Amino acid sequence: MSDLFTVLHNKNIVIPDNIREVLSECKGYTLYNTTEELSEAATNGKNNDEFEVKYDIPGKGMYVEAVVQRVKNGISANYTEAYMRRRDPETMVIADNEPTDKNRFIDKYGYAFSGLQAETFDWLKQQDLAVFFYFAGRKNIGSLGIAIAPANAAFFALGLSMLQEMVAVDELRQDAAIKSVIFVAPVFRHTHFDGKQVVVHNRTESIHELYAYNLYPGPSAKKGLYGVMLTQAEKEGWIIAHCSAVQSISPYDNVTTFMHEGASGGGKSEMHQHIIREPDGRVLLGRSTVTSEERYITIPRFCAFNSVADDMAFCHPSVQKKDGKLRIIDAENSWFVRVDSVKQYGDDPSLEKITINPTSPLLFLNIETQPGSTALIWNHIQDEPGKSCPNPRVIIPRKAVPNVVDNPVSVDIRSFGLRAPICTKEDPSYGIAGLFHILPPALAWLWRLVAPRGHNNPSIVSSGGMQSEGVGSYWPFATGKRIPHANMLLKQITATPRTTFTLVPNQHIGVWAVGFKPQLLMREYLTRRGAARLKEDQYQPARCPLLGYELNYLTIEGSKIPSRFLKVYSQPEVGVEGYDEGAEILQAFFKAELQQFLKTELLHTGKRIIDACLSNASIDAYNEIVPMSFEYEYCFNRIEDYEHISETNGF
Repeated sequence: MSDLFTVLHNKNIVIPDNIREVLSECKGYTLYNTTEELSEAATNGKNNDEFEVKYDIPGKGMYVEAVVQRVKNGISANYTEAYMRRRDPETMVIADNEPTDKNRFIDKYGYAFSGLQAETFDWLKQQDLAVFFYFAGRKNIGSLGIAIAPANAAFFALGLSMLQEMVAVDELRQDAAIKSVIFVAPVFRHTHFDGKQVVVHNRTESIHELYAYNLYPGPSAKKGLYGVMLTQAEKEGWIIAHCSAVQSISPYDNVTTFMHEGASGGGKSEMHQHIIREPDGRVLLGRSTVTSEERYITIPRFCAFNSVADDMAFCHPSVQKKDGKLRIIDAENSWFVRVDSVKQYGDDPSLEKITINPTSPLLFLNIETQPGSTALIWNHIQDEPGKSCPNPRVIIPRKAVPNVVDNPVSVDIRSFGLRAPICTKEDPSYGIAGLFHILPPALAWLWRLVAPRGHNNPSIVSSGGMQSEGVGSYWPFATGKRIPHANMLLKQITATPRTTFTLVPNQHIGVWAVGFKPQLLMREYLTRRGAARLKEDQYQPARCPLLGYELNYLTIEGSKIPSRFLKVYSQPEVGVEGYDEGAEILQAFFKAELQQFLKTELLHTGKRIIDACLSNASIDAYNEIVPMSFEYEYCFNRIEDYEHISETNGF
């Protein structure tokens, strides 16, 4: 134990007193330097094929949290509770007194966190611990942290060490500052939180403390550390986007970079998918949920693409060129990929190849396996007999992804994904979006404020229906105030006029089940167009102004997309009546969610945009506030209140 403290002392790295105390007084700890070491520890030794992660819960007895198996392509972990296989969106609470719009611990639970904090440290001192250092971020953007977990939860530590780059002790830089810590104590979800996932953030002057009271990596190892990075970014005035990104290359060598944002389940990971052909070579566009009719198109050759980011990307000032386009770089070391859409062999050959024969051990979650078998991503564990878990996952290192892009990229198309339910005239819903829509910048900002979580979300515990994921769609993970993030997003959007904004649904277009085909076909079409503008007769203001511009026609490689997929009201099962009722649902949802942003700290341009929405403004009204980006003629002088903003808000 003293060796670690000696190394840190010699490198002039200060270790906080509470961390030093836990490590000095615990039963013992193992310091890990590589993910391979944690992979061996995940089953309590590489010679063990199976291991139960269990704890003695006061009043409950011995409880098995997860069963971990060693498989040929890595480690497979399965939770004993269906609830623990998805992220609970209500996990975050704030223990400190720093500015926040989130629930504070004392308000939610009725007592100060300091008592539970002391109990947590006492429990950790009674355990054998796993300890390692990580860098929260990439490419020197981010900060150093330390993870402390019970040794028998090494599978959790493995996931964390993959998602955020592990730093060996010998590689710690001289004078490095430890800016975050994760304390993992799963028993407390049973003793204090009625079995619920809880992650407590405690922002001190020198370090961001994260207390993970559960063993699902989603809310803690992944989104918890996202919150740590967002806290730093908020203080420094920049954004970490909740997005995926790909560079798409057309058959004619056009290169177009897509950045796809959205709430959980909005299609971020799916932006990396290849379009799968039917046995006869055609592409299934959609299947009617009313008549079971199927529509196909033919595309002789698909675009190629290189992956850039899977779930979060730095929009850091150091990577910007101020040329009218947003530039981003991946913020993760590995990707937490949801594979619910891979239901059988051949659904995603590229991903199947990566995961069946990986170059290093992978971590599979919610995948049914046997010790010593090969984990197959289409074998989803069942939450109950006959009902598959909707959130099977695999953690894949970036280095395992073919042709992955490591450097910053300029964004051409910035899309936003919406999980859409079925919409009919008898049962109208907000599932009224066509294949894709072009959004004016002002509307693009509104969609990022409201960030609808949408229909049948597979990634989180939810009661269903339309809910807001919050500003930027990363709000569930942010610890601070929502208005600064709203202002940063508005500044970012108006400062990047050469980036075009789109809105794209998934799951359904009216009564047609389409999966994620809309965003994949959008990728195909807009990549082929390159810098060419849409023809003036190709689009028009959508019947629902919140949807921006709808398409009048669309042809991909000679295959015409039927109008029913472009304008939902042209579907006889929906009609104008069903569409308009759905539009009212969407508008009412936006109006209700936007009220919380009408604060004095909001930029004046932002207030104008929200007021326009509240008054059912037309597309022209939004364009008067912030002109369309794809016209390439935007300048600050066209915003009439720019002078006021620059004087009062530093815009």
